[in-house]
Amino acid sequence: MKSIFAIALTCLTLTAQQGYCQKTGIDKEEFFKNETLLKVTIESYWTKLFNQKNKEGRTFPARFIAKINDTTDVNEPVNLTVRGHFRRDFCFIPPLKLGFTKTDDSKMHSLKTIKLVSTCKVNSTYEQFLVKEFLIYKMYNLLTDKSLRARFLSVDYKDSNGNKSNFIEPAFFTEDLKDMAKRNKCIEWKKGKLATESTNRKQMTLVAVFEFMIGNTDWSVPGNHNILLIQSKEDSTSVPFAVPYDFDYSGLVNTDYAIPDPLLNTEHVQERVYRGYPRTMEELNETLQIFLQQKDKIYAIINNFEPLSARNKKGMTGYLDEFYKIINNPKDVKYSFIDKARID
Repeated sequence: MKSIFAIALTCLTLTAQQGYCQKTGIDKEEFFKNETLLKVTIESYWTKLFNQKNKEGRTFPARFIAKINDTTDVNEPVNLTVRGHFRRDFCFIPPLKLGFTKTDDSKMHSLKTIKLVSTCKVNSTYEQFLVKEFLIYKMYNLLTDKSLRARFLSVDYKDSNGNKSNFIEPAFFTEDLKDMAKRNKCIEWKKGKLATESTNRKQMTLVAVFEFMIGNTDWSVPGNHNILLIQSKEDSTSVPFAVPYDFDYSGLVNTDYAIPDPLLNTEHVQERVYRGYPRTMEELNETLQIFLQQKDKIYAIINNFEPLSARNKKGMTGYLDEFYKIINNPKDVKYSFIDKARID
């Protein structure tokens, strides 16, 4: 009996000091709350991955190396899976999904599977496109907790064949859907496709106005395109909440590959089109008040982010100035969000 007690006591001591007896991994919420740049190295056979990126379902072994919070050294295996559609075909660096495995000494396993958004091509122009898209996630976080968090990275793409760096580029992780849902006491919606107006009305109004703010029309609830759905965990009869993601086609990012939908009769993605359904002025004013209250913080996110160039800071804030001019004029609000709202 004494020996069992002694073993248990030793285990508790080791757990407190070294974490040997129970591996919990890094704290997922704290990981995404952290605003500091995370420098990581992903070592893999990159040439092979780039050459085979169009082969559906291929997984490539790699190593993930980083120092988390300046205290936790990480050097562990990870599986890379190419994801996405357009960017996978068009981009030199395809979007990836990182899958961590729980082992005796793993620290990243608590993240399980996580999406990595990379620069599309290796040059300064595409680096700025990525920075702008990252900042859109941060802006939306200010408006609602029902949003995906993002963590900014500097990634050293090191080739396992020869152990040399191919290049170092900015990137960002996006929070897993299930983790975001859990934060909001929700679960992932798995009951099939829905019409736009079958989602939570108040949240859908916020989503549609936000997409208008950033000049994004590349989303659809019934098409299950760049929209995630979550539902209250406590009420299985409740309608789901819409959560937007993937903003590289927005006017605020203004990539050189973004093409407006021909059905919208616009010449450029920076032409704003409201893709929401009609709302009353009372509903709109309630939602627009959120945007007005967060205006200074939204602009601060842009102006205080060092990796964003001065020219792009000016371009982004200038584009948002047009949005705020619209929502400060009742006639423009009625025209943009009621008269021009979709009815089909």
